Amino acid sequence: MSKKRLYKSRQDKIICGVCGGLAEYFDVDPTLVRIAAALVCCSGYGFFVYIVAAIVMPEKVE
Repeated sequence: MSKKRLYKSRQDKIICGVCGGLAEYFDVDPTLVRIAAALVCCSGYGFFVYIVAAIVMPEKVE
């Protein structure tokens, strides 16, 4: 059984692939994740969380 891992997306990528990777991990539409991320980024620390995630999350190697 394969272990589920969180990676930045290579196919569904607009800026860094963080939202696409989260959408793949949770099996939801990437547009919904991007809308949620935009709302969180406007509320304060969300932008910094996104930057940290873009640096820390590994890119998926296929």
